[in-house]
Amino acid sequence: MNNSVVINTAICLPAPDIEALIQGRSIVAMSKNYIVPERQFVLCPTDASINVLPVKQYYHSNFLATAKIALAQVSAETISLKAWVRCEKCELLHNTELLSALSPLTIWTTEALEEKLKQRHNIFLLYLRVYQLPKLIALSIKPNSQFIYLKEPSIIYEANPVLNDRTFAQRKHQLEKLEPALHPELEELQSAIASLTISQPAAKKLDDDIKIFLGWSSDKPTNLLDLDLTWIQKISEIGNSSDGHTFERLVRRGLLKLGFTGSSLNPDATGGAGGMDFYAEQPYPIVGECKATKTEKVTDGTPAQLLKIGMNHLGKFQYDNSIKLIVAAGELNFYALRTATENQMNVISPETLQKLVELQAHYKNSINLLELKECLQQAPFGLAEDKINTYIDKIEQSIKLRSHIIQLVKNYLQNSGAESAGVDALHGAYFGSHPPQPLKTAEMHEILIELSSPLTGYLGRKKGTDWNSDRFYFLRDLSIK
Repeated sequence: MNNSVVINTAICLPAPDIEALIQGRSIVAMSKNYIVPERQFVLCPTDASINVLPVKQYYHSNFLATAKIALAQVSAETISLKAWVRCEKCELLHNTELLSALSPLTIWTTEALEEKLKQRHNIFLLYLRVYQLPKLIALSIKPNSQFIYLKEPSIIYEANPVLNDRTFAQRKHQLEKLEPALHPELEELQSAIASLTISQPAAKKLDDDIKIFLGWSSDKPTNLLDLDLTWIQKISEIGNSSDGHTFERLVRRGLLKLGFTGSSLNPDATGGAGGMDFYAEQPYPIVGECKATKTEKVTDGTPAQLLKIGMNHLGKFQYDNSIKLIVAAGELNFYALRTATENQMNVISPETLQKLVELQAHYKNSINLLELKECLQQAPFGLAEDKINTYIDKIEQSIKLRSHIIQLVKNYLQNSGAESAGVDALHGAYFGSHPPQPLKTAEMHEILIELSSPLTGYLGRKKGTDWNSDRFYFLRDLSIK
């Protein structure tokens, strides 16, 4: 926004309607008067007494909880004004036959629209572009008309829209054409989890993702920190101390976080079954020892103990078919390194284990345990730092590539004004986007399919008659740490 905006008038609307506008759930409001497009107002919430029906009949059931909260807030002595709007269009509604098609695209029931039209004979539907105010405006008077003048005009230097240009244009087009809602079931789900978002971080993350998917928000998703990072980031610290028991527990928790399971991975146990520090059974057997130390070297006793206890507890066949892993902080002496190498044991530092587990915490399911198995089964044995770090680098590059492709789709659609794009067009744009690595068209299509899976949900897909006619559209960003 190049020029400042001065706003000295507020438009009064029912508090629930304003909350829906601020949330991005709605882009329209009803007015009894015609409003010239381009006019700008601060939004002032009022109670629902101006509505023609009781709240539970006026608003859709999946919006009732939000409506009641908004009404409770507006009953306070001081009203907080949070947003301002620009009127993009004012449309006269007088055809009752259209109301049943309009209602599902708004927060109002068909009954409410019909009753409103019956009462006024005309409804002016305002298409409003909503912007956050830079600071709240406190209002102590109770408004008694549709418009009120502010004692102190608001001067806006920088626009902060609730929806970006592309998302607003899509929503406006949908309303103008009365195109049905694409995902009413997701709207129901969002309503069901709304009350959990305050106390449950996972529910907040899901709520944000659903809103972006539905077009109710165009914010980049906030990557909520995995609460497990608190202990994950202690793996290296404790591994480089003399607290061996705590280190064992952290290693077991780390393996569980990576996706391993087994009765001998109980992080609260003081020792593993049969004296083993850890043993995982699924998705493949992995047996190991932990060695926390401040300064001393790791002697031959650590790999020898793994060999002896593992063989005694598991038996030769099961032990031979297990991945052998030692997580040790200190440098291995000559004999320890020889024993580990000759017996196909992988030795990694606490720092490397922490990097693996942190990657899994930041990007859920990024660690493919079967690929990790292939890495651990391959030579060289003994010191396995380099091969594990190479695997970590590969995963990080894969994530960066996918983030780049998601951003490519987003930018291509914004620049072209299209709603979706085919593989050939995106592949052509890819080579002009400073790509992290070369890709063939078929390779890019495979990644686009992966990113448009319901389990990932970064892109959407319109399936074509063959793979080359598939079309893709943007849903949400993949932020890189």
